[in-house]
Amino acid sequence: MRILVGVMSAAVLATGVGAPAVGDVLDDTVESMVAAGAPGAVGYTRTGDERRHAAAGYADVARRERADVRQRFRIASNTKAFTAAVVLQLVGEKRLALDAPVSRWLPEVPGDITVRGLLNHTSGLWDPTTEKEFWASYLAGDRGYVYRPADLVARALAHARVPGYSNTNYLVAGQLIEKMTGRSAVSEVYRRILVPLRLADTSFPTVDPQLHGRHLHGYALDGRTDMTVFSPSYDWTAGAMVSTLDDLARFYRALFDGTLLRPAELAQLRTTVDVKGVAMGLGIDRLEVPCADGADRVLWANSGGGPGFGSYAFISGDASRQLVVAMNVYDIEEELSGRSPVPEGVSVARALREVFC
Repeated sequence: MRILVGVMSAAVLATGVGAPAVGDVLDDTVESMVAAGAPGAVGYTRTGDERRHAAAGYADVARRERADVRQRFRIASNTKAFTAAVVLQLVGEKRLALDAPVSRWLPEVPGDITVRGLLNHTSGLWDPTTEKEFWASYLAGDRGYVYRPADLVARALAHARVPGYSNTNYLVAGQLIEKMTGRSAVSEVYRRILVPLRLADTSFPTVDPQLHGRHLHGYALDGRTDMTVFSPSYDWTAGAMVSTLDDLARFYRALFDGTLLRPAELAQLRTTVDVKGVAMGLGIDRLEVPCADGADRVLWANSGGGPGFGSYAFISGDASRQLVVAMNVYDIEEELSGRSPVPEGVSVARALREVFC
């Protein structure tokens, strides 16, 4: 799931005057998320090599444990950028071609779907997670219920095509990684990204519903229903990863500064297509922030939302500025009913202006 839409509209981003300094705005941002209804929120900014952190509210409501910037959280669809990076590395190694049909390697996939179509969500593959029935076992209390990625893909392929953003694209991308490398997609993410970047606080669970080590607890919108224990199996290479502010920021910096991708593949990552009003690249979106000087700043963004957790990551094209924010609230039942899964009033607009303008 992704939660960028709705928190950065033109109205929300309208330029203000007399704005406070970046550090103050970061504090204000996480505090405003808590005031809006998030049990806790944490944030990170970087300008050049200057980093700031902020935390507000509670990591564990029942125990009254304060939120801490070092705690882990589920990053949901931010996982897609890791998966896209591995696929693009395989493209750079000439083992895949972005505009080749996926059916060349996975014959069950319709022949008009390309590798690029998976990564920029133009394949039309149906997303089973948009249906209430999909979540029935979880919402009935079986938080450890396990879905197999192959079964989810088969379920999607048996359904009519539906244009737009879909988790299924990145499940197929995970299958493609495994087909091309002969290793698990999870092990490829570790081998190619987590280990070289020393992302020691980032993990990639596939069936374990527990969060380990220091972590935020995740909650539904009532702020009391604890959603921390939840099987990540349904999300796999589309959204199962766990990370921290610093690790997530380090990954996105490496993605855009040329550490992970060569120039040709980085250029492809930034090649966008309009998908229902969103400029989607390969695993990341392009945004424009209006600034007080009358010019727009281009930045790249991703977000993740899943039971109990929501997160946002933003970076400038030259990788010199970043903003990462996470909160421990996301209500899947509300989303399935057509309502906002996060508290009304949650916004990162002021922080975006101060970091990137």
